[in-house]
Amino acid sequence: MKLNRILLAAMLALSATATQASVLLYSQNFENPDLVAFNANTGFGGKDASFSSVNDIYANQPAGFTFAQQWTVETLRVGGSQAWGGAGFQDPQSRAGSYVIGMLSSANDDRLGLSFNIGAYKFFNFQLDISSIDLDFWGGPFVPTGGLAPSFRLSLYDNPTGVANVGTATLLDSVDITGVLSSAPNVFNWTNHIVGLNTTGNTNGNVTLVIDELVGGYSALDNFRIVASDTQGDVGQVPEPAALALLGMGMAALGLSRRRRHA
Repeated sequence: MKLNRILLAAMLALSATATQASVLLYSQNFENPDLVAFNANTGFGGKDASFSSVNDIYANQPAGFTFAQQWTVETLRVGGSQAWGGAGFQDPQSRAGSYVIGMLSSANDDRLGLSFNIGAYKFFNFQLDISSIDLDFWGGPFVPTGGLAPSFRLSLYDNPTGVANVGTATLLDSVDITGVLSSAPNVFNWTNHIVGLNTTGNTNGNVTLVIDELVGGYSALDNFRIVASDTQGDVGQVPEPAALALLGMGMAALGLSRRRRHA
């Protein structure tokens, strides 16, 4: 009985430690747009794209969350039949689902800002997919002939006021990420990235992530996952192997002890 209590206490302590090591701040695959807002500003893109603001299309996902954006950040419908002469936007990797967001690097300096409170955690970890893609409307194509691999700068800013913005205070950290060429201007070619931005120097836990496309002409983003953690690059999806092994041994020992008691 005493051994059982010790094992149970150790397992609970291990579980609590793992839980406290990171916290999920945000997860968004852009699969649940407000279709009224989406269809309100489709323009020359027909039903395959919308230039309604990201906040209009994805308001309160989750409740109370707001984006900040500079210029336009579009929402693209995957697998439609109006863009690119009816071919639509194609996703042979099947990673995009039905909707993604897109932004310009050259015609306009599009930027997207996401603000959070990360408490006392040391790292702001961000996982996302990026891909080259192009538009044949709204002034496009924007990607140079022959294609161009997209490049983004992910910057973390101090945000003492907590108000959503596109980076107006002290820069804390930044990382550049690069994608790959696509086989055609209407075909996605996704690459997955995980970056860990250092939160040292923030005033009160409030920070803002700014996404800015540097090179590519036009590109798409999808599948955001943001985790505050004391471990750089930890996006909170897989338990640490050592912790999992210890937990498994504890469960096995507890089960063996119970079987012996009932024998």
